[in-house]
Amino acid sequence: MTRKEFFKRIMWLSVAGMFPALYSWQVEPFWVEFVEKKLPVKNLPSSLEGKILMQISDLHVGDRFDWNFLIETFKEARRFNPDFVVYTGDYVNYGTAEEQNALRKVMENCVMGTAATFGILGNHDYGVSWKDLECADRICEILENRGIVMLRNAQQETEGLNFIGFDDLWSPEFRPAEAMKEYDPAKANIILCHNPDACDLDLWNDYRGWILSGHTHGGQCRIPGVITPVLPVKNKKYTSGEIDLEDGRMLYINRAIGHSFQVRFMVRPEITVFTLTQA
Repeated sequence: MTRKEFFKRIMWLSVAGMFPALYSWQVEPFWVEFVEKKLPVKNLPSSLEGKILMQISDLHVGDRFDWNFLIETFKEARRFNPDFVVYTGDYVNYGTAEEQNALRKVMENCVMGTAATFGILGNHDYGVSWKDLECADRICEILENRGIVMLRNAQQETEGLNFIGFDDLWSPEFRPAEAMKEYDPAKANIILCHNPDACDLDLWNDYRGWILSGHTHGGQCRIPGVITPVLPVKNKKYTSGEIDLEDGRMLYINRAIGHSFQVRFMVRPEITVFTLTQA
């Protein structure tokens, strides 16, 4: 091999090595996928057949990425004209005053359901240690001022669809028994639960139906069929997407629209667009 050929190969190897790094840093974190799926709900009123329920999770507004892309994505999401929108937690990174101000700007452009919009809290909404109750209250105030109904261990029915919202598993306010004590299996129910690890706890009161979660971000980086190296859950099967819990419950884990860090590889950010059907 000549000296010229040697340096040419080194150059091409360097370029080939840089591409995945640049892609995972500057492309995929902002390449949002609108995942369209059917959501068969038991006892769904016929009037809601074909209606759209949109799930948005884990905004993580902060200084780790340019959150202006969230605003642009919200504008794009409105083309689906959702009837229901649910936000499933982690609106900020650490809940600082700067992050709260940024969240106000983001949520001025938030996607709202024509029938109803609900939200629950995630662990990051409770500050750095997941225990800051004042921070959680301020996050709720920002969202409620935009018309989002926050479900904190509570349920609310709208147009025949009953939403049950848990507070976050890692927070001091996780009291799912309050939300489930009046669970009525005759209703069309959907549970919002940020951390999917809660699915493995004895708290479900014989619930049969869908659970919509977030929290994992799908790991943000993975080698398909080989490894997802970082998952913030005990149950490592809770990665992303649809999971049959094999007891009448179905879990859907949204891959998140925001990021803990600005890096994604083979795990695009997601907004889920469900079409309601009768189970």
